[in-house]
Amino acid sequence: MITDECINCGACEPECPNTAIYEGGVDWTWAGGTKLTSITLEDGKDISAVEKQDPYSDEFYYIVSGKCTECMGFHEEPQCAAVCPVDCCVDDPDYRESEEELLGKQAWLHAVVA
Repeated sequence: MITDECINCGACEPECPNTAIYEGGVDWTWAGGTKLTSITLEDGKDISAVEKQDPYSDEFYYIVSGKCTECMGFHEEPQCAAVCPVDCCVDDPDYRESEEELLGKQAWLHAVVA
């Protein structure tokens, strides 16, 4: 997650291999930075992966947890945290995933066949 200490420098956004980071107020899509074409939401509804989703924040950069793999499968550490000049890219205590779950999500997002 990105805390409200964010200075909106944007250093984190281009570092994300999943395109899970967006500028405040900007709509996001599941397809952006992934190979997804459609997705089934938690409520069972199927949507196109290019369908625009509402921003999580209107003020600060934000991370879409459903697309974040903490850089597993790409880098040894989360790149957003590594480049953030004010250390506001931190683990979200309300959204914890195991290494196995993160690697599974990375494979799903990028259609990696094991």
